Amino acid sequence: MKQLFVLLLLCSFFRVQPAHSQAKASSTPTFNHAAVCVKDLKKSVAFYHNVMYLEEIANPFNDGIHAWLKIGPNLQLHVIQRDCTPITNKNIHLCFAVASLSDFIGHLEKTNVAYTNLKGEGKEPTLRADGVKQIYLQDPDGYWIEVNDAK
Repeated sequence: MKQLFVLLLLCSFFRVQPAHSQAKASSTPTFNHAAVCVKDLKKSVAFYHNVMYLEEIANPFNDGIHAWLKIGPNLQLHVIQRDCTPITNKNIHLCFAVASLSDFIGHLEKTNVAYTNLKGEGKEPTLRADGVKQIYLQDPDGYWIEVNDAK
């Protein structure tokens, strides 16, 4: 009994997990990137850089039809120029959080970028049930982007 207690104490000290937990953790997917298909790469990259403040990062293709943008720590948005039909359903969107939604709205106003609330009834942000305020705008291809003040 004493040996079992010492073993359990050591396991908890070193946080030893059963083998099945380790296997599950090593094979659990983590989010890496999102991709959008666009008609004009330069126009879209300019939008995501100038309006959304995303930083362009190196990509291995370097072929003139791909651009990679940083959207968070170890997260990327891949912008790919192809002949495609964008999905412009507001329920399918990218979402970014900002520290100050009112400052971001001021930036949109200065750059003459149209935005709306969830219902499309005006510019007053939608207040979600969890207290987060949100607005929506579209990129040059019509993809919806939510911007909110979630912490």
